[in-house]
Amino acid sequence: MLATLGVETLDELIDQAVPKSIRTERPYDLPGPSTEAEVLDRLRHLAHLNRPMRSLIGMGYAGTFTPPVIQRNVLENPAWYTAYTPYQPEISQGRLEALLNFQTMVSDLVGLELANASLLDEGTAAAEAMTMARRIVQSDAGDTFYVDHRCHPQTIDVVRTRARPLGIEVVTCDPLELTADRARGSFGVLLQYPGTLGEIRDLAHVAEAVHEAGAIVCCATDLLACCVLRPPGEWGADIVLGNSQRFGVPLGFGGPHAAFIATRQEHRRQLPGRLVGVSVDARGRPALRLALQAREQHIRREKATSNICTAQVLLANVAAFYAMWHGPDGLRAMAERVHTLAATLAANLEATGMNVGPDAFFDTLYVEVPAGADWALERARAAGINLRRVDDSSVAVTLDETCDEEVVDTLTRVLTPRPPAVSVEVSPRIPPHLRRSSTFLEHPVFNDFHSETDMMRYLRRLADRDLALDRTMIPLGSCTMKLNAAVEMAPITWREFADLHPFAPLDQVEGTLRLIHELEAMLSEITGFDAVSLQPNAGSQGEYAGLLAIRRFHERNGEDRREVCLIPRSAHGTNAASAVMAGMRVVVVECDDHGNVDLDDLRRKADRHAGELAALMLTYPSTHGVFEEAVCEICDLVHERGGQVYLDGANMNALVGLARPAEFGADVCHLNLHKTFCIPHGGGGPGVGPVAAKAHLAPFLPNSSLVPEAGPTSGEVCAVSSAPWGSALILPISWAYIRLMGAEGLLEATKVAILNANYVAKRLEPHFPVLYKGPGGWVAHECIIDLRPDKAKAGVTAEDVAKRLMDYGFHAPTLSFPVPGTLMVEPTESESLAELDRFCEAMISIRSEIDRIAAGEWPRDDNPLKNAPHTVEELASDEWTHPYPREVAAFPLPSLRRDRYWVPVSRIDQAYGDRHLVCACPPPEAFEDGGR
Repeated sequence: MLATLGVETLDELIDQAVPKSIRTERPYDLPGPSTEAEVLDRLRHLAHLNRPMRSLIGMGYAGTFTPPVIQRNVLENPAWYTAYTPYQPEISQGRLEALLNFQTMVSDLVGLELANASLLDEGTAAAEAMTMARRIVQSDAGDTFYVDHRCHPQTIDVVRTRARPLGIEVVTCDPLELTADRARGSFGVLLQYPGTLGEIRDLAHVAEAVHEAGAIVCCATDLLACCVLRPPGEWGADIVLGNSQRFGVPLGFGGPHAAFIATRQEHRRQLPGRLVGVSVDARGRPALRLALQAREQHIRREKATSNICTAQVLLANVAAFYAMWHGPDGLRAMAERVHTLAATLAANLEATGMNVGPDAFFDTLYVEVPAGADWALERARAAGINLRRVDDSSVAVTLDETCDEEVVDTLTRVLTPRPPAVSVEVSPRIPPHLRRSSTFLEHPVFNDFHSETDMMRYLRRLADRDLALDRTMIPLGSCTMKLNAAVEMAPITWREFADLHPFAPLDQVEGTLRLIHELEAMLSEITGFDAVSLQPNAGSQGEYAGLLAIRRFHERNGEDRREVCLIPRSAHGTNAASAVMAGMRVVVVECDDHGNVDLDDLRRKADRHAGELAALMLTYPSTHGVFEEAVCEICDLVHERGGQVYLDGANMNALVGLARPAEFGADVCHLNLHKTFCIPHGGGGPGVGPVAAKAHLAPFLPNSSLVPEAGPTSGEVCAVSSAPWGSALILPISWAYIRLMGAEGLLEATKVAILNANYVAKRLEPHFPVLYKGPGGWVAHECIIDLRPDKAKAGVTAEDVAKRLMDYGFHAPTLSFPVPGTLMVEPTESESLAELDRFCEAMISIRSEIDRIAAGEWPRDDNPLKNAPHTVEELASDEWTHPYPREVAAFPLPSLRRDRYWVPVSRIDQAYGDRHLVCACPPPEAFEDGGR
């Protein structure tokens, strides 16, 4: 490889490719490297420091059993956890079907027509619902948003954080007192059903009053409760949201969990996040893809519906399979059983004369304890149970799937010094008029897989339709699809990490807290920043948190007018969306012909807005795949005008061990642990996007009103996620990666990533133009292949090449971003020379196919690229009419005869699916005749 590049050593390549001005002079002070056995031993030690108890704290989190068939075949299966976001739908039909099942499950249970493919957590889903309601109503109804004081407190925190920079006034209230006249000053209301302390209330008249005022009704709910309660969509809610965690997803000290959001069809274009829809392929057969993709942030930028660029796909899939495993009858029976246990506990306590509330509830009740809340909490912990403290004299209890009669008996003894001597009469606590009468989950997919044999085979069938990292290189520029090592994944299903409630007493989670603090320290050392917050549960949330820190810093200094955010045109689309969410005004900075920030344009715009400049958002290395030589000058230029430099750490895989962003001028930076630090993408989530900052911004990092230890105590709550430490369950993955590699290994990985990208660029350059190079002709960790000349020469587009690569057994590189008509390739350090050569040979073969089209050998509208990908059904058809032989379509390279991935559908008609929007499971007969 070095010989191909014309250099003698790897260090020589790095010295030529990476600017000396950014190189760190201080080696990392990190432990390791360690063997796999040593890392597992250390993780077991940390796990044993935790004391997982039965947590009946509630607050939107509940104990659950992950069915082993789902744990083994999905959660622990690289076919599912190494998959990428299904932007290329033809090779993503399995995970798309699973997400469609999730959407159908949610919309059925909550009583609305349309649900998306998951959001990050309940708090951020509520915040998204708030801004969605504002978009629907627009600006006519004022800036007030009412929030039910019975919402979970962490949800209220996140909603307040999101509302503040947008100028939205959040008013907590008792919605039962909300009249139409009072609601006229608002654009919406957020209700909680059941309430955080268990209350079930008839909210239909509240919805009527809000609608009469022209506002939107949002409602947070519980999916299991919706199996027996009249769902919110039936009594008037316009937007319904919540958390699907109790459907088989471990507590995990707060995440990752798949939140959900659902709405009515007329609001579909305002729905945030991703949406799976049914379309047809080139042969008219039903096929799935992401619908309404114009909502994606990379396309809409500052006009995006939100900055969410990911989902919780892996966890949404688990929840959907859980619903399929149990089916509607099983879920209904489970809900009835949980309610009966809660009602039994209430009856036992009432029989002793204790005050129990509320009058109507599903699974949660609160009790006044004569001896005080602390007395009850201590007795419960002695019995191995965590309860929720309500106030000095009351505690709350949430029953769940894992509870039984023995738990109820234990709670009765714990909460009263004199338990009832005889059994008591138990009556349901759900009023008849609030009982669900409608059916749900009637589609066969929720009724056909109740044996392990059937479920196992169904999961295998879906996995076989996908192309994930367990089969092939996924050379996605800017996405860093690197190896997620098995040893790193092992701890996520250990009970000591998985069975921790996010609001459990901190003395029960010592091991996880040690791991968190060690990871924070290692990330600080790697980046050079003074403080790190692990709360943001996606890269987009890390961006948002970093910009909020900058905004609050300026406000603290009395410079509220600083609200302009400069963003290079090459930036990730989420940058602009995050800036708008943080209350900033986006000003775009141009790039020069070499892909660098245009310094003259930056200087002009920085000078024009000097008095109101808040920040520059800079991706480094740039999204164009180059190390910009002037990055230090750029940072100085912004600082001189009073602004702060935000560094998008999406491309940190090219910096680790070589450069610390804090040293070359950045003030705050988010990292993608699901990219550089090996948390798997899971088909489009989970992710973690920690934010790191210098000391002057550290006081403004995310925190929690419920767990002050989770962040700075700056006097203002700035929670960006529901859980204090975000998606804590998957943090051991990145911790293990860093400990395995050590300073030496991390540096080696970065060097090899740069080597691999330059090797691919060098091999492909004789066949395709490579855009954007640094001085000396080097790229960074990715390269952009220009296919625009081929459109004029042969009518071939970048999309055609992407689809043809599927016939060669490859997931396509990043398509048409950041430059339309191009492919952006990032090979990562994980791939072998053989795999790199296999990809290069595929691209070179495609070049020869393009040349044959250009020469007139094949028509521009009927050739292997235009018709790609090719299915077995098409190749076996008697009606082959194409001017190229079947063998060219099926086996363009001899090696494919030994090992060939076959796409399940032909090229998908995206426009048809948007014109005929179907975002729930179609009837089985839709797949029988192959027609439209």
